[in-house]
Amino acid sequence: MTTRDVVFPAGRQALYERNRYSPAIRSNGFLFVSGQVGSREDGSPEPDLAKQVRLAFRNLNAILEAAGCTFEDVVDVTVFIVDPDKNFETAWNIVPEFWGEAPHPTLTGIGVTWLYGFQFEIKVIAKLPDARTA
Repeated sequence: MTTRDVVFPAGRQALYERNRYSPAIRSNGFLFVSGQVGSREDGSPEPDLAKQVRLAFRNLNAILEAAGCTFEDVVDVTVFIVDPDKNFETAWNIVPEFWGEAPHPTLTGIGVTWLYGFQFEIKVIAKLPDARTA
């Protein structure tokens, strides 16, 4: 079996180890990032939705940075939103702060009923910088 090439953001390795999953895996020129939520340092949810979305992006960006990437390297995004009829506009109004300029990555949005106490989660696949092609 191949050993997984795990990427950990600074200061949060214990949180991932406690929950038994990897924040991101490098494989075949890509970075596969686990869903990121607006969790505080202790793993608890940020209660305010707008702050939670910003924190989810900051947590995502910390992982991308640890792998030598930025959001510009992201090629595919999946977002999960609890009660999207109620929460979509609030969450989606924050996205441009982090999304960057066009062309944008692909996107799949999924409405869900439960995210372990969170309202928003973002999962991405990024092309690793040393694997880019022209």
